[in-house]
Amino acid sequence: MRLNPLPSIGYAGFIAWEVVAGTITVAVDAFTPGKNATPMIVEFPLRCETDAEITIMASSITITPGTITIGIAPAMDHAPASLFVHSMYSSSRQELLDELNEMEGKLLRATRSGALPDSGTARRSP
Repeated sequence: MRLNPLPSIGYAGFIAWEVVAGTITVAVDAFTPGKNATPMIVEFPLRCETDAEITIMASSITITPGTITIGIAPAMDHAPASLFVHSMYSSSRQELLDELNEMEGKLLRATRSGALPDSGTARRSP
């Protein structure tokens, strides 16, 4: 894996912002319990392929307050690896999948050169 300097800095800034925003969301919910929480678990099929990319993605999700990676399914046959993600504050499954897709895209721009694999329709909620 070769890190691209500018996208890597951008990804670090993106994650830092997500940590701050998540902290604010969790803090507000701590003072108004039950008002904002919409817990859910989604399966997120990955475009990440290397162990390093998958580890960074799972860690990025977990470091963000209000979300945690609760499991990883390895790639099998033609199915990509997947993360199982618990979120406390997404308004819908599709919104959460879109946010995860955005995070993954930024990560892949930081770790790869060239065109990124298409996110496809595998991310649509069931």
